Amino acid sequence: MGMTMTQKILADHAGLQSVTAGQLINARLDMVLGNDVTSPVAINVMAKYGKDKIFDKNRISLVMDHFTPNKDIQSAQNCKQVREFASRHGIRHYYDVGKMGIEHALLPEQGIVTCGDCIIGADSHTCTYGALGAFSTGVGSTDMAAGMMTGMAWFKVPSAIKVVITGKKPQYICGKDVVLELIGRIGVDGALYKSLEFTGEGVSELSMDDRLTISNMAIECGAKNGIFPVDDITLAYVNGRSEREYKIYEADEDAEYESTVTIDLSSLRPTVAFPHLPENTKTIDEAEKEHIKIDQVVIGSCTNGRMEDMRTAAQILKGRKVANGVRAIIIPATQQIYLDCIKEGLTEIFIEAGAVVSTPTCGPCLGGHMGILAKRERAVSTSNRNFVGRMGHTESEIYLASPAVAAASAVAGYVCGPESV
Repeated sequence: MGMTMTQKILADHAGLQSVTAGQLINARLDMVLGNDVTSPVAINVMAKYGKDKIFDKNRISLVMDHFTPNKDIQSAQNCKQVREFASRHGIRHYYDVGKMGIEHALLPEQGIVTCGDCIIGADSHTCTYGALGAFSTGVGSTDMAAGMMTGMAWFKVPSAIKVVITGKKPQYICGKDVVLELIGRIGVDGALYKSLEFTGEGVSELSMDDRLTISNMAIECGAKNGIFPVDDITLAYVNGRSEREYKIYEADEDAEYESTVTIDLSSLRPTVAFPHLPENTKTIDEAEKEHIKIDQVVIGSCTNGRMEDMRTAAQILKGRKVANGVRAIIIPATQQIYLDCIKEGLTEIFIEAGAVVSTPTCGPCLGGHMGILAKRERAVSTSNRNFVGRMGHTESEIYLASPAVAAASAVAGYVCGPESV
């Protein structure tokens, strides 16, 4: 029986000829990731067992992104602890204020992760790097600690769902609409501990930013990971960027999949996930009929804070104004994206429209800072989760959408699509 892309990567990193779904393996890691929330826990686990050695100072990335610049004393203490740990061990990939970005945008941008890698991160959206043809998954901080010490991690090899992408991408349709369509169909547990393997001629219609968005939200339907084939678009992205040699894996023709889902890009409409689950999706045509008044719009996060997202938002906001009573918060995902927004004049467009532009941070996505919701407030957000209380008060509401829908909604003052402003 043949293997999927994920199974081939895991077999190679475990030193095995082949693996099968459900098999327990111990695999070599190419990168271990932590942030300012999860890294202190991992460091404390190491200290608890009297361990203060890491396996490779070049294979650990520590990104201070969730509560930075520090919003309170506890977040300052967390970052100080990680900063001292990184300095003590000479960790090369340590990112703090002035150099940091949202981790899942920063690592691909900087070439720290690449094709064929086996990656763990103490953050559930570590699955983002599957866009590069890597096996990448989130783990707990205890597993992160073990990974930092040994360079190894154990896995149960996942079974797979094949997602076949077909058709051409219409205007205003992006990766966010694709993944919300998928989650809406199969549900938040539809791919529980499975690998989502994306394929089909429609993949060539998806930019790298689209793929990063889709892989990022694989966890939102329970998947262990999401992964894309390595093609010319991938290679154009990693060549000249990747700090290490990469390896390309391809699924066998007789690879086994539990099921197949087909998504025709040409049939998609901008899609919105209503409270309080990412599976609660409606097309923008359905959403507009409800005329849902909003209080806040957030364009950013590890899902949709990349350059294409900024350009899309600017295209819609240019020459327009954010509606009275709406707070529009725009967060470029990395320092480079922030700088590019300034160079291209996007920042000026955002400010003239009445939005605020923040330094890179996860901030409001997890109810951290830079845009907490009050009781009974509603927000349209380009982030990945709309659980109860995710961005603030437990009686607030979050509508997940693409940057195009978010920007249009900011102008209209209610949930609407770009064709309506």
